[in-house]
Amino acid sequence: MGSSEGRRATLMVYRNLFKAVKKHIGKEEHKTHFTDFSREEFKKNINLEYPKDSSFIQQRINLAQNYTYLLNSIHHHKDLLFSYNIAVDRSNEMAKVLGKSAASVGLRLPDVYQH
Repeated sequence: MGSSEGRRATLMVYRNLFKAVKKHIGKEEHKTHFTDFSREEFKKNINLEYPKDSSFIQQRINLAQNYTYLLNSIHHHKDLLFSYNIAVDRSNEMAKVLGKSAASVGLRLPDVYQH
């Protein structure tokens, strides 16, 4: 694999990591330490802070891939638990799903009145 292909693959791995962090953890102010930590670890691979040993870089890439996989898997598992109604009140989740379904065809759900 050429140098530019390796760099492109590395950037794709970290791009996927940042997307997973943003999607599953969030981008609120009090949660930025997750993104900041990931970004700092990524910069260590580019800068000369650590030796440019290919095994070290490959370990970091594997770590980023594994963490991305972990984040995606945890949230997929949570979604499955919600879909099976495992001791969870799903009324808010169902309202979101119905709202998205209605919005996808250009409709808006009416407000539900409580008596």
